[in-house]
Amino acid sequence: MYLRLAKRILMESDKRLLWKLFYNMGLKGSRSVQLHKRRMKKGEYFPPFLYVSIINSCNLRCQGCWVDVAHKQQRIEPEAFHRLVNESKAEGNVFFGIVGGEPFMHSGLLDMLAEHPDCYFQVFTNGHFITDEVAKRLRKLGNVTPLISVEGNEIVSDERRGRAGVYDKTIDGIQNCLNNKIFTGVCTSLCQTNIDDLLQESWVDRLIEMGVMYTWFHVYRPMGPNSSPDLCLTPEQQLRARKFVVEMRAKKPIIIVDAYFDGEGGALCPAATGITHHINPWGDVEPCPIIQFSTDSIHEEGRTIKEKINGSAFLREFRELAADTTRGCIVLERPDLLANLVEKHGAKDVTARKTALPELKAMTVRTSQYNPGSEVPEKSWAYRIAKRFFFNDFNVYKGKDHSKASAPAMIQRGETIAANGSSSGQTSTLVELETGSLNSQ
Repeated sequence: MYLRLAKRILMESDKRLLWKLFYNMGLKGSRSVQLHKRRMKKGEYFPPFLYVSIINSCNLRCQGCWVDVAHKQQRIEPEAFHRLVNESKAEGNVFFGIVGGEPFMHSGLLDMLAEHPDCYFQVFTNGHFITDEVAKRLRKLGNVTPLISVEGNEIVSDERRGRAGVYDKTIDGIQNCLNNKIFTGVCTSLCQTNIDDLLQESWVDRLIEMGVMYTWFHVYRPMGPNSSPDLCLTPEQQLRARKFVVEMRAKKPIIIVDAYFDGEGGALCPAATGITHHINPWGDVEPCPIIQFSTDSIHEEGRTIKEKINGSAFLREFRELAADTTRGCIVLERPDLLANLVEKHGAKDVTARKTALPELKAMTVRTSQYNPGSEVPEKSWAYRIAKRFFFNDFNVYKGKDHSKASAPAMIQRGETIAANGSSSGQTSTLVELETGSLNSQ
């Protein structure tokens, strides 16, 4: 499998782009993780990987999207972007996730990325704006990998993304990238309407046949004003997804990314480990893209981005609270505790709609990737080794007891949390459903 993957990468991608990938993201990115681990030992934090939402606008209206895509357009201007990247480079960090909205709706995107040939950028996109001309420009840049989202077959994609003809336009964008030998990825937000179609070996085989080099199966997270919790996966389905990824990694010549498990199958939260945080289109510094509260902005003068992140009491206590509570996603598992933290620090609601706190308080306890007793270790020795050195919990969970406050523990006790944060001690319908799924495993 490893030889087949190496052959695919060498034969189907532009060699200059592979060198950029190997040097900028591979060697320099690995060094940034080592610097992160050294900083942590001194009690300092600056993430080796930053998500940067450069624009809030999008041409689609996806179910459950938490981004204010229909509000007045807001974008990070080139000057602010360059300052952010340069200050990050000063800390040895060169790997950035470019998100939105739809990043390609930012008219300055490619020019902004061109200013930093010593960095590597992963652009999260629906692919609709990647014409052959744009793909040729991406190939010329060499330090960009598009991660293009496919949310189901033709019918499901239109339903999930709120527009007609979405699937075909996305496939066209993928093909334009592949025709230009760009190192291209395809991601899917797994939910109830697409898990049976896309969490399939046949789908992975199709991606390989197309020439896609990596894929990423996210798990849908119900956030925002129209969160669509009915789309959420059950714990049983999340375990099924984890087993599938582990199996495919050991047998298919395609890279499969995940951001929520270490090599032993232990769950983790990238924001809790400090490996990543998020900058929104208004320049606000957030723990992660779905937590839309902030006490600091990249536009505030007098301090660097490192000083803002490392000196933020809100971010520090978020990491501590998340690590103390669960190995999973604290937003889903204990929204009440997160709401308390937001109010304690007076963190601003940095959405355009200004309803993030009521939305958070209205959420119900539900499980996330943390499923104690059902860990699925990596079967692939390559992924296992890579995670041991470059992607794990960095000991933030060491000595922590998650048997009391985490969602799986509460659900097993039949306990839920009311919107005001008080414990009801009664089993809700949601808890009954999720308890059944947990017990079935």
